[in-house]
Amino acid sequence: MPLGANDHAQNSVCNGEHPWEVTAVTRLCRFLCYGSEMAMYDTKEHRLGMESALALRSLLQEGRGCEVVEEVKRLANPSLFILDVCSQHSELKTRQRVFQALRDVCRDSEHLFTFVQYKKEVKEGMQCGIWGRALRKAVSNWYNEQDAMSLALAVTKYRIRGGWSHQDLLRLSHTKPANEGDLPKITLISKYAMKGWKEVQVAYGDKENSEVVKVLSYLEAVEKVKHIADEIEVTHLIEEHRLEREQLLTDHLKSKEVWKALLNEIKSVLRTLGKMTADQVLKPGSSDVAAVCKRIQSEAALKKAKLNPFSILTASENYNGAKAKGKVKWEADGDILKSLDCAFYKCFMNVEPAGKHFAVVVDISTSLSSIVQGTSVSTAVTAAAMAMVIARTEAETQVLAYSEGAIVPCTISADMSLREVTAELVKNRDTLPILWASEKGIAVDMFIIFTNSACWHGKANPAECLRMYRHKIGIFSKLMVCGLTSKGHSIANPAADRGMLDLCGFDLGAVDVIRNLALDLI
Repeated sequence: MPLGANDHAQNSVCNGEHPWEVTAVTRLCRFLCYGSEMAMYDTKEHRLGMESALALRSLLQEGRGCEVVEEVKRLANPSLFILDVCSQHSELKTRQRVFQALRDVCRDSEHLFTFVQYKKEVKEGMQCGIWGRALRKAVSNWYNEQDAMSLALAVTKYRIRGGWSHQDLLRLSHTKPANEGDLPKITLISKYAMKGWKEVQVAYGDKENSEVVKVLSYLEAVEKVKHIADEIEVTHLIEEHRLEREQLLTDHLKSKEVWKALLNEIKSVLRTLGKMTADQVLKPGSSDVAAVCKRIQSEAALKKAKLNPFSILTASENYNGAKAKGKVKWEADGDILKSLDCAFYKCFMNVEPAGKHFAVVVDISTSLSSIVQGTSVSTAVTAAAMAMVIARTEAETQVLAYSEGAIVPCTISADMSLREVTAELVKNRDTLPILWASEKGIAVDMFIIFTNSACWHGKANPAECLRMYRHKIGIFSKLMVCGLTSKGHSIANPAADRGMLDLCGFDLGAVDVIRNLALDLI
């Protein structure tokens, strides 16, 4: 069971208990979710350090290290930092659990590099090395447990990150194949990473084993493309071996044909739409635009990439020429914008319901024409999009708009477009939603307030209203206040109540924070 789970939360409100108490476990779960023990999620990046992991120290001192590691396994970075700290703990069981969890937590080589770097940073304060027997074994197991082609991709796509390379890790971990007959996985690919392509050719050039031949062919393509200038040959290798952008030379990316060949992976397509339009790789009405539009709208591709609707919305706004930043300028293609709009609605299938009762509230007491901190999306569209996502994926959802003392429930139907939902929210004027739900006797598990900033304009304080609502209705309701242009102000009271949380700005990480609070994981 997750450390932050509270199975009796609803009954405890009625029994006079305090499930909203902020404990060391609460602060740890916040750190696991968004990298800070503070009761505020901020879209601005901040450096991790021991000064931000005080709850972790407390739990380790209580002998709960193994429980911490199990919670870490649910997430990747920034949990890797906590995993590294646990790997230095004096309790043997905790250290063992960390290295057993490494394969589950480090889902790709970038995570592995990050883990090793964090471990180095933690150890630097102790004036000692990091490569003990346990770390060497864990890193060796990570390489041994990869399938051949995944490992070949890893060592050629992510060659070096944060000052670490595969050559470093393989050498320092003394990695050897777990199975001597498992040539392609470790022996061949390890030799490639350590000694280079020529050594591999000498050692394996005469092998006929089908698995070896497959890996050799892939590595040969990766090496060959480094020495080719002809764009036709480069595109042929990309298409035949599914090479990715990181495996190409910078000069290759000056070619329109090369960019076309890279359009298989939908996330890469979304990131480069602006540049490809600016470089006239995507010309209006061309077959290339038609192919991109088909790819963007592919349900199979969207499902495989697990894209959230907000990801598509952000990509669409970024692609809109009016929001283009830097020297690269382009005029957005109408067909591509339509395909992005279509993809936005299709991505609702990727949202896993939390199964809770929501009240999504939009504060329209101030203008919603501002741009959300860290994005190119307006506050009105962000609020409408999230209201729409929750309303369509959660069976029990109330959508409200409020301003200056009046509250109006909004009807959002499944066939409404994002534009129509935005208009529906902005046209109404209303008030404090928690009081409204209390007066109506409506049970709400989580109130989400979207406001331009975290400066409260109403007469009643949301935190106090929530406490009164809990007492009247008898459930452990939660409150999240999203200050879409906030600079760090708070109108909830999350420091003293684990059922309250503030968001400053909004991004894809905020979507996960909302879900984790709803599921009582933070």
